Amino acid sequence: MSHMSFAHSYFGAFFMLFLAFGIFAAITFLSRFINKRLARRNDEKLKLTIYECGFPTTKQPNRVSPHFYLFALLFILFDVEIIFMFPWAVNFKALGVFGFVEMAFFIALLAIGFVYAWNKGALEWHNIK
Repeated sequence: MSHMSFAHSYFGAFFMLFLAFGIFAAITFLSRFINKRLARRNDEKLKLTIYECGFPTTKQPNRVSPHFYLFALLFILFDVEIIFMFPWAVNFKALGVFGFVEMAFFIALLAIGFVYAWNKGALEWHNIK
């Protein structure tokens, strides 16, 4: 018979990782199940009623333009690139000509991406009406 050794140095970390994932999954599924069982669905008319004054409410689909996500993605992309430029600017003299050439290449790639997105119309806001 072989004896299984639990003396590996990462055993405790992996055990805790799998235990945390299992507890997370159990709590997630349990809360969704309880929510579906206990939720009252007959108060929808109450939510749509007018309170004291105002226009009658109409149910409209909650649509968000996918163009918003593209715009936000481009913002995050170019915003994160500034983080890469900061250490270069701090150590500009220490990096010398090699650092300058590398950053010029990096900025050229960013400029090409920016011009491409601009030509494709990704930076123009379209009306969804």
